[in-house]
Amino acid sequence: MKKSKSSIQLNNTSFLDLLPSSSSTKPKALHDVFINHRGSDTKRNIATLLYDNLNARNLRPFLDSKNMKPGDKLFDHINRAILTSKVAVTVFSPNYCDSYFCLHELALIMESKKRVIPIFFDINPSQLDVMIEKVTCSDNEIQRFRWALQEAKDTVGLTFDSCKGNLSEVVTIASDVIVERLVELEAKDEDV
Repeated sequence: MKKSKSSIQLNNTSFLDLLPSSSSTKPKALHDVFINHRGSDTKRNIATLLYDNLNARNLRPFLDSKNMKPGDKLFDHINRAILTSKVAVTVFSPNYCDSYFCLHELALIMESKKRVIPIFFDINPSQLDVMIEKVTCSDNEIQRFRWALQEAKDTVGLTFDSCKGNLSEVVTIASDVIVERLVELEAKDEDV
């Protein structure tokens, strides 16, 4: 399924309205990496550790709990952070697919064609499916979320099992991969 960018609405603002008027210009990158995650599963471990590791490397990561302030409009702020990040890390976890917010962010990341680095944290890619009720969102949204999850499943990622793995090691490996992807993007931009 191919999703039209103009169908994404952000508090009555079209996705396209957030982009510069010239379609050949990319939005200015405010963040190097957007960290998409389920807070109840990962905020106190991998998400915050990854943010801190990237920050220590003088990168500009976005993590909702670190970058947002009281009074910020939730969807506007997060959507803008996604659209103005160079790459995205998606930390899939057991309760990730229960969250409308996680799935919305993932769909916007995929629709904006960001380079995505999936981390499968205590979950296998085959276990990912939309778990929110149809009462919560429309059939079109559920189809959009399923498409985004399939795109993520089809992307090579990192896996971590908290019963067997070393959290520090996966954070370091993920940070190294992010740096490599950012260097690749910079080289690609210089060639253009």
